Amino acid sequence: SGSAADDLTSPPQTADEFYAMTTHQAQEYLRTKVMTASPAELRLLLLDGAIRFAEQAREGLEHKNPEKSYDGSRQCRAILTELTSGLRAELAPELCERLSSLYLFLYTSLVEAMSERDPEGVRKVVEILTYERETWRLAMEKLIEENAASSGAVASSVLHTTDIAGSTGSDGAPIGGRIHLAG
Repeated sequence: SGSAADDLTSPPQTADEFYAMTTHQAQEYLRTKVMTASPAELRLLLLDGAIRFAEQAREGLEHKNPEKSYDGSRQCRAILTELTSGLRAELAPELCERLSSLYLFLYTSLVEAMSERDPEGVRKVVEILTYERETWRLAMEKLIEENAASSGAVASSVLHTTDIAGSTGSDGAPIGGRIHLAG
């Protein structure tokens, strides 16, 4: 066959090669996103992951797939542990105590639902995680606006939104999507 350059420019020949190439590209994208993210964005990424893995656990329970449910539950628990350990109580002790209690509640609720093989219990964990993610996103947005207003900077140069479904609220601001902080 050919050189390494041929491998990079020629299209994959099989579905397995295509899947491997696509998976590798997705992993590289995620690695770059994580390495360039601010601490606030990392917390948002962790919440996204916790939701995704909790959903995987729920689906595994519903479809009687123990491996899928176990893997999703294990990953979600690991992320909840990471969210808890990343709290910096010296900056906001009361808030960190409340978040720590929330993450412990979610962790124990997930363990309980998994031991009872209860997809509805896992769905409740997903619901709370989704609410927490949206709360965090809104807090990030508000902080960006306050920082922009106090520094006199133009908010649009600091705030970039992607993955918006094209909808806006009554104030013209985008609804949903991801927030990316510059710098």
